[in-house]
Amino acid sequence: MKTNTRRLVETAILIALGTVLSLFKLDMPMGGGLTVCSMLPLILLSHRWGWRWGLVSAGVYSVLQLLLGLDNVGYAAAGGLGMALGCLFLDYILAYLVIGFSGVFEGPVRDKRAAMAVGIAVTFFARFLCHFVTGVWIWDALWPNEFGMAAIPYSAAYNGWYMAGELVLTEGAAMLLYKPLRRYLCCEDLKERAPQ
Repeated sequence: MKTNTRRLVETAILIALGTVLSLFKLDMPMGGGLTVCSMLPLILLSHRWGWRWGLVSAGVYSVLQLLLGLDNVGYAAAGGLGMALGCLFLDYILAYLVIGFSGVFEGPVRDKRAAMAVGIAVTFFARFLCHFVTGVWIWDALWPNEFGMAAIPYSAAYNGWYMAGELVLTEGAAMLLYKPLRRYLCCEDLKERAPQ
């Protein structure tokens, strides 16, 4: 019972932390925004409690991000219901949900630190793909870019620029914090308190 309560409290705190971090953005030259490790709390949840719980946590986070970004869905609705639903699903629900899969690499990769690094890289690439698709399908159709670039290279550059920054910041922070948080990530704090 205490473990479930602890998991819920930790999840609420880390989702709140990620949401607050997502509000502080550095605008990138081509567009988009670079946050300071707003995905790291979801990565930590996925590695501490497993990828299934990571998906649940990422799902809650994605709904919060959707509520904060309803204006974007409204803009996409100018292109019709299909574009609005595409934006809702690809730019919010799926884009953040994939981050919850980070912990799935705990099994195949023996070294937990390496598993975290691989999980971050793979899930951030999956998130990039979600934003890339909407950039080509929805945003270029509604607002062609001011650089005169074709939709595919522009979407790759626009989304790749800030997602690469997110990846570098999150990987760096995760690797720096791994040693101090090792007991937490390996659930050693729970093992010590478990009844024998």
